[in-house]
Amino acid sequence: MGRRPAFALSGPALVGAYTVLGGWALVVLFPLYWIVVTSFKEPVHVYAGPTYLPFVDFQPSLHAWRYIFVDLRNDTLRPFLNTVVVASTSAVLSLALGMVAGYALLRFRYRPRLATIGAFLGCVGLGALAVALGARWEVAAAGALGAFALSRGALPGRWTLTNDDIAFWMISQRILPPVAVVIPIYVMFQQVGLLDTHLALVATYTTVNLPIVVWLMRDYFRTLPQELEESAQLDGAGPYRIFRSIVLPLAAPGIAATFLLVLVFCWNEYLLALFLTGASAQTLPLSIAAQNATRGPQWWYMSVLILLMITPVIAIALALERYIARGLLVGAIRG
Repeated sequence: MGRRPAFALSGPALVGAYTVLGGWALVVLFPLYWIVVTSFKEPVHVYAGPTYLPFVDFQPSLHAWRYIFVDLRNDTLRPFLNTVVVASTSAVLSLALGMVAGYALLRFRYRPRLATIGAFLGCVGLGALAVALGARWEVAAAGALGAFALSRGALPGRWTLTNDDIAFWMISQRILPPVAVVIPIYVMFQQVGLLDTHLALVATYTTVNLPIVVWLMRDYFRTLPQELEESAQLDGAGPYRIFRSIVLPLAAPGIAATFLLVLVFCWNEYLLALFLTGASAQTLPLSIAAQNATRGPQWWYMSVLILLMITPVIAIALALERYIARGLLVGAIRG
């Protein structure tokens, strides 16, 4: 007869645990149930007071669904498609760039000089000043890069940064509240004629979410056994082959969890989209807020829009569930 596992619960304790978990699941899932039920109610049923059971407390109706998907078809589908395109593209780009940067910050040693960084920032500032004074941004960018390239050889100073310094600087950019930089971002895209475009949102969301991808993937890569990479290197595999064939498959849980996290950030983002978009590139959060402000709190319509908003993310989370269960522990276990 085998030994009883140390974590096994007795019968009454097991029943109590499942009762508590079931009660908590009911508390967590009830708001979703309430949104679904409300989307099938007529206005009179909503205003009459709380009713919970379709066909018992009230007669379900497709009135709200018909209004959103038939009467407001263009006003609903365009923001939804904009959200899908912008959020998915931004999440994929952030993940692709962040994985490479996180791995490089972990496995390769960088020692940039503070003088070099200061010279680069100074050249960028001069380029921005030239644009503000009326120069074309292409000419200003070329001039700034040229000035930086010419100044590198004559820079004094020996103070350098480490990989940890670079990683901390990157995550500090994510800590910075978006409201502090939204006006400069707006002016920048206005100058280059990209306001109310998918490209402006994708570039902004990718930049904003890149630091957190670098930070999370760097921590996850740290948990992977480095001996496998060293063995592959002894067998003649190059850095790109090791990263593609060994590191990425082992990091699949972390990649899935990070992708979902960044996708949710992009999917729900409101402030930057409010400043950078108009009618053409408007996203679903803005559309929901605009309809609520125009028509008031018509909860039967809002419930349909909310379901449209959350259903794709829930579907992706369920599809990636077996990876996310392990990937959510990014950096928590060091083996």
